[in-house]
Amino acid sequence: MEKKQSVVKRTLFSWVSSSSLKLQASLILIAIVMVVVCVFPLEMQKRIVNEAIILKKFDLLLFYCLGYFLAVSAASALKYLSIIIQTQISQQVMAEMRKKLYSHIISLPLDFFRKTQPGLVVNSLVAELNVPSNFVGMAIAVPVINILTLLAFAVYLFYLNPLLAIISFSIYPVIIFLVPILQKRANLANKTRVDLSRKLSGRIAESISGIHEIHGSGAYCIENNKFSNLVKKLLKIRVTWTRYREGVKVTNNFFTSLGPLIIFILGGYLAINGRLDLGALVAFLSAQEKLYTPWKELIEFYQVYQNATVTYNRTMKYFDIDKVYDIAPVDRDTYELTGALEVKNLSFVTEDGIRLLTDINISLKPGEQLALIGFSGSGKSTLAKCIAQLCKYSDGQVIVDDKEVQALTKLDVVRNIGFVPQEPFMFQGTVEENLLYSCAAIHEEAGKSPATCKPGLDDMVRLLQQTGTFIDILRFGLSALISRDHDQELAERIIKVRRKFQATFEEDLEGYIEFFQDDKYLYHLSITENLIFGTPRQKSYAGESLLNNKIFIDFLNQADLTRPLLKLGAQLSEQTLDILGNLSPNPALFEKSPLAPEELDSFKELAERLKRTKLHQLTKEDKDQLLALALRFTPGRHKMVALPKMLENLILEGRALFKDTVTARKPQDFISYDEAEYIFSQPILNNIFFGKITNSTLHVQEKINKCIVQLLIEEDLLDLIIEKGLRYDVGSKGENLSGGQKQKLSIVRALLKDPKILIMDEATSALDNNSQSRIQNLLETKLRGKTTLISVIHRLDIIKNYDKIAVMKAGKIVEIGTYEQLMSMQGVLYELVSGKK
Repeated sequence: MEKKQSVVKRTLFSWVSSSSLKLQASLILIAIVMVVVCVFPLEMQKRIVNEAIILKKFDLLLFYCLGYFLAVSAASALKYLSIIIQTQISQQVMAEMRKKLYSHIISLPLDFFRKTQPGLVVNSLVAELNVPSNFVGMAIAVPVINILTLLAFAVYLFYLNPLLAIISFSIYPVIIFLVPILQKRANLANKTRVDLSRKLSGRIAESISGIHEIHGSGAYCIENNKFSNLVKKLLKIRVTWTRYREGVKVTNNFFTSLGPLIIFILGGYLAINGRLDLGALVAFLSAQEKLYTPWKELIEFYQVYQNATVTYNRTMKYFDIDKVYDIAPVDRDTYELTGALEVKNLSFVTEDGIRLLTDINISLKPGEQLALIGFSGSGKSTLAKCIAQLCKYSDGQVIVDDKEVQALTKLDVVRNIGFVPQEPFMFQGTVEENLLYSCAAIHEEAGKSPATCKPGLDDMVRLLQQTGTFIDILRFGLSALISRDHDQELAERIIKVRRKFQATFEEDLEGYIEFFQDDKYLYHLSITENLIFGTPRQKSYAGESLLNNKIFIDFLNQADLTRPLLKLGAQLSEQTLDILGNLSPNPALFEKSPLAPEELDSFKELAERLKRTKLHQLTKEDKDQLLALALRFTPGRHKMVALPKMLENLILEGRALFKDTVTARKPQDFISYDEAEYIFSQPILNNIFFGKITNSTLHVQEKINKCIVQLLIEEDLLDLIIEKGLRYDVGSKGENLSGGQKQKLSIVRALLKDPKILIMDEATSALDNNSQSRIQNLLETKLRGKTTLISVIHRLDIIKNYDKIAVMKAGKIVEIGTYEQLMSMQGVLYELVSGKK
């Protein structure tokens, strides 16, 4: 099978020949037609002067002017059409360039990316390919159209007057001599500009990636200086590049502008002596002027070609690195291995000559488990990566079954070996997409549909439960919002679960959840939330905006709540100031107060005014301050002041009045709490327990989750909620997940493809003890005898049950054997364990 040429080996002109032949052919056809319609107006000009104006024939004047108009219109339309086609070609080529170069880049060895900034790769793919692709779009059309146009004008000029034509073209050899000299210097500056642009992109990417370290170290000046120095260098070279590039244009413009002067002198002399008619002189001047346009476009094309060549060659040369491994096997199926592993005399030396591994020897039968332990920097992770084909070892062998790892294709390796790093990467998308990432990759590379490799929901749920990730996915699902238009049936089923949840667990969860009841005051909601008893859709009914909402203020007056709330606000202010007024404004001290620390000073001033002024005499600003304090008062949380029973009853009466007046008049502004209605603005979990959690401790959360899971199973809704949880968006780089969740999902991702060898590089380091023990139990019970396991471990209390333990130091295995054997030797492992104890 013939091997395809690598994208980095292709020449710039190879993209011209591989672009759409139909579009290129249409451009040539347009070029031929354009030559005719460009020369035709010149002849019309001559005839308008000689035959229409001099002979005073108005009908001929109109006829020739019509011909001139049609020719000019056709030329403009054809010019626009050619630009559109060129753009289509260049955009298609750019898309193909990007796809092929991206495909090549992501297959390059990992060592390349360790010394290459992401910004450089981004700049190359996004910015640097613009100029080469634009050149491909114009590579045929521009030279063909303009050269043919120049030739046509030349023929026409010789037809009008050979002497004038020869003199007119005499300036172009001078231009052809000078332009390449200036362009050569522009190219040298352009090469430097491309390199500096890459460095600048890399500098930006590195700063963004290390932004936490910059902030942590306060290294703003250091980074600003680094960036400023690069910007100064780029500024200087861009000015130099522009100077030479524009010098080409100015030189061209200067000499081409001399053409009309020569025609005026010589043509005028011939016309005065009767050797050239006036119409021919006008046509000659017009044609000579029009020569400038195709010549200018050719010069610009020449500059684009030079710029494109420099940029393209620079880009492709940087990525001209051979792949270490083939992606997929040719003329054979992917190997199905058993997991037998033999490492023989393995060594690894970096490009800088640093030896990280020396003479490593390991032998594992299918299903055996090996723990790699040792001091930091002993080479454990490097050895794991060499076995997983993530690092190319320098000497020795890694043999799986009877196959050398270096000789396997990537598809062979990823099908049979699962690798879980210490810091797993999550791609932007859903949890499910990330879990199925490896499975989908295997089958896409093998030429099969990704759907054929998709494990069933039962398989995913089983592994999620075994790794302790199930409750996270359930929580994601319960946090999901559902659509009024598409999930009405689900909403009705959840309302059924809600009723059953309250009927079954109300007593068990008393003190943990305050259920929403229309006739009951809810002590863990604010006074505002108790009055509205729902979710406002308009910002004017939320937070401090209420005080500027005339409808709400009128409602408070109508419900006789204004004065009681002002009185409550004054009591809250007075009590808080008595207790916290003389303390430092520590947020922790104010957690059980409706006052915020930053409000303390303003309320102290208000308290002084209250000593001298009655409530009804306060200014609107002071009243608003007390009302805002009272409206956010939550009795179950802010326990410094008890809610008066009379005010509680008034608020319950006000809730009914609010529902009958404000909500009834503006139903579109509110979603009221109704036991028979689903609240589509709230997540599924809130709709199930339909209340406010009053205790958020881990124990309470687990108890509530257990109750909800029980009901979801009974109502056959658990799988549906889990599916919604699997569709949870993890965010960019998994920013919506914790470190422990990423590690657990990464382990599930590796196990879903059922690898024969599983390599875990400190893959549980971010997990708590319970989660880590759960994963360890899975490895020791479910995978033993089935999957060969190599685990880099930092906790020595979990290594006892491994079949073999390899202790590494300074890139060598200094001990290998069972736990009992190594402890009885009282060697390095014994010292490590003893030291830990």
